[in-house]
Amino acid sequence: MSKLLLIALLATGFTCATLSAQELPLIHQPTITPQDSGTTNGLIAVWPVNPQVVWACGRSGTFTVTTDGGETWNASVVPGAEALEFRDVQGFSASVAYLMSISLSGVPTEFRIYKTTDGGVTWTIQFQNETVGAFYDGFAFWTPHRGIAHSDSVNGVFPDLRTTDGMTWQDISSNMPPALPGEFSFASSGTCVTTQGGRNAWIATGGAAIARVLATTDQGTTWNAYSTPLFSGPSGGAFTVDFRDPHHGIVGGGDLDPGNPNSAGTAISSDGGMTWTLTNPPPVTGAIFGLSYVGQTGHGGGNNLGRAVVITANDGGAAWTPDEGTTWFTLPDVTGFWAVAFASPKAGWLVNGTDGRILKISF
Repeated sequence: MSKLLLIALLATGFTCATLSAQELPLIHQPTITPQDSGTTNGLIAVWPVNPQVVWACGRSGTFTVTTDGGETWNASVVPGAEALEFRDVQGFSASVAYLMSISLSGVPTEFRIYKTTDGGVTWTIQFQNETVGAFYDGFAFWTPHRGIAHSDSVNGVFPDLRTTDGMTWQDISSNMPPALPGEFSFASSGTCVTTQGGRNAWIATGGAAIARVLATTDQGTTWNAYSTPLFSGPSGGAFTVDFRDPHHGIVGGGDLDPGNPNSAGTAISSDGGMTWTLTNPPPVTGAIFGLSYVGQTGHGGGNNLGRAVVITANDGGAAWTPDEGTTWFTLPDVTGFWAVAFASPKAGWLVNGTDGRILKISF
């Protein structure tokens, strides 16, 4: 199955109880509050800078931003990007943010990285792809000036990028491990790449016979590739990854093939991604598009919900776990959402991939 066909497919209670009777009364479902995103265009990625400032992006060149915790959202379209889809966003303040676009037409130059320093009034194209066959799925940053961007493999090589000044992007393909035949990533939520601390990053992959996690501990200068036990194949693999500290992380994925609806899975690592163990099956169907620790995005736990994770599986529903996948709770009536991210346990957001809905989620 081709990558463009996969992208086209993307466009279209309580379970596993293992907590004791004494612990169950302490578990409370989070509060879900619908908000008005200011657009009906599908939203694909979300990034809370803090509980007040949040950026989201999606179809038809759309982005939206709030500076009051979602009480009001201001949506707009990046000039010249009306025909593009933004599949990832990362903000650093109410003024500074990055966007990544993909191409549904196959035109290489429609894969771009934009940056604003004036709250979205104007945008500058920092990178415009020229490599035939490259398909950039997501990016992640350590600081406003240091980050990486990840592409599907081309002729066995990942043409990944790195910025060290927040302005220019350099090719680091020679730093990357060799790709497996057919290996790629999924641009389903902007979370196939994640960073932690000042130097660590992880990339989730699929498409090949093995779903892998690529890991760096030196800001992308050197990488290692590690196998996961998640389903993998031409239409599936690891979609999304997050770490709460340098050692403890979770990866989620599944299969886009509707004939394999029970493929959703998550696996956890306690050694920085070198080894992975399947959790109990999450109560969703299809592929897990996005997940996030309930602690601050990109920084893991640091609170009494440090092991709590929220996942979303588009039409397959959404769920959360207080203990990294041993116990699962469904999020009732939450379906069609592609991405989830948190600024704090009381300030998280889910975005809908088809109609621009935004939900605030608070634990």
